[in-house]
Amino acid sequence: MKTAYKYIRRTLPFVLAGLCLVSCNDFLTEDPKGQLTSENFFSNKEDLDASLTALYSVIASSQASNNLCGTNFLVGDDISTHPSSNKQPLREHDQFDVKDNNSWLSSMWEQRFKVIKAANFIINNAGRTPDVSEDEIKAAIGQAHYWRAYSYFYLVTTWGKVPVMLEEEINYNAPLKMEEEIYELIVSDLKIAETDCPVNYTKEPYARNGMNIAVSRGAVKATMAYVYMCMAGWPLNKGTEYYKLAAGKAKEVIDGTENHTYYYKLLDEYSKVYSWEYNNKNTELLLGIYYNRDQTNQAAPLTDFLQDMAQGGWGDTNGEIKFWKEFPEGPRKDATYFPKIILNDGKEYDWWYDTNPPSREVVAPVFMKTVEGAVRGTEFDYTNPAPVNAAGEKTFQLIRLSQVYCWYAEATGRSGEINAKAIEVLNKVRNRADGKETNLYKETMSPEELAEAAYNEHGWEMAGYYWGGIASRARDMFRMYRYKDHFEYRKENPEIEVAPGVKRKEIVPVTGTWDDSKMYVPYPYEDAILNPNLK
Repeated sequence: MKTAYKYIRRTLPFVLAGLCLVSCNDFLTEDPKGQLTSENFFSNKEDLDASLTALYSVIASSQASNNLCGTNFLVGDDISTHPSSNKQPLREHDQFDVKDNNSWLSSMWEQRFKVIKAANFIINNAGRTPDVSEDEIKAAIGQAHYWRAYSYFYLVTTWGKVPVMLEEEINYNAPLKMEEEIYELIVSDLKIAETDCPVNYTKEPYARNGMNIAVSRGAVKATMAYVYMCMAGWPLNKGTEYYKLAAGKAKEVIDGTENHTYYYKLLDEYSKVYSWEYNNKNTELLLGIYYNRDQTNQAAPLTDFLQDMAQGGWGDTNGEIKFWKEFPEGPRKDATYFPKIILNDGKEYDWWYDTNPPSREVVAPVFMKTVEGAVRGTEFDYTNPAPVNAAGEKTFQLIRLSQVYCWYAEATGRSGEINAKAIEVLNKVRNRADGKETNLYKETMSPEELAEAAYNEHGWEMAGYYWGGIASRARDMFRMYRYKDHFEYRKENPEIEVAPGVKRKEIVPVTGTWDDSKMYVPYPYEDAILNPNLK
């Protein structure tokens, strides 16, 4: 125990909350006896700090690679994958045909419960820490409640009914709870976090560059807004009442931003949102996960490259063509997709370039949001074919202010209302996307038109970004029960004219017959063996 404790304490001054600089697995072993047990831990403030460091370390590692954080996001209509045999775990999601032995499924499941276990350790034990102010204890427990809610939100929107663990020990016979029960726990946890998490942190490791690194009250309120939207939609279908709750929580964030309770503000250009310059000082970021590649290999950058591109990526993901086609032209689209791609011959091409007969295995739009510069600390330059580092340190952006604007507008519209503020904030999102004040949206819109406009704007804001775990395009489609429509479209897979006289179709085929079981993924086979309730 002493060795493990000293290791964490020694590293703590160098760890930003959410920055995965150390591996704190000591907290997460199945049997912590003789290590950091609740009986002999939380004896002073250093113990409390170390427990939070461990929690954020687990959070960071759980999001550090696509097989851990979000392969199910591939069912959205913005992202597709690769037909190669080694992409099967991804392709199964893309095809709405996930098997229980999917090699990445168990990783996704395991990582969520690791976070839950680390959070439970704090929730159940941190309250007895001596010689620490009540506010500090509440802040720690509040953050733990948030991350438990975050993890269960991920689980319930991916698997539906899941076991609920409220203790540190894993109960392999735990019964499954219905979706509504899980949402009740999520809301309960978020309400505690909303009360107990500070508005702003002032000291490292919880603040950096004048901004929050750890979970703040504004981030909690924003999360509640989106959770209520999900509860309003499928499968609970709570409707208008919950859309109003969602709009109310989003409005609290907007009001707090405008009265300077919160420091949030949109960056003036969309290209800056995912830039290296603003990686650790993004004023529109309400919550992120921060990395240092010297300590943690975070395999995000190369996954945006197609395999035959000069940067040498392995091409896990690419864009779906219909979504790209419908994406409004302008600075946002230019920053979301490669304007040109450089193939192995070193020449620039439009993404749809191919020989006749075809020679490229994947012909598809290419995302570039997560890509870092080839030289550490520099912006990515798509005209420079230099191979980039396989490990990165781009911040994973979980919630941005532009999303909150979209959520407020959508929830307002879906509750049957429309108002000037909803139009105003949605125009803020679109004006930045257009690079000029187009003020496209008007109060003459119907509530339904407002809701759909906000839904689409959010999709374009988040296109291709499946590293953040709150609200991807796929999750939007899930709550609106639009997987079925996308499934039928992908089955048909019509050719799309991407340039005059040039037609392309999605490379990954979709077959079969729709049923609602495709809304979720199966429980991992390995875990179903341990817990018979998962069969």
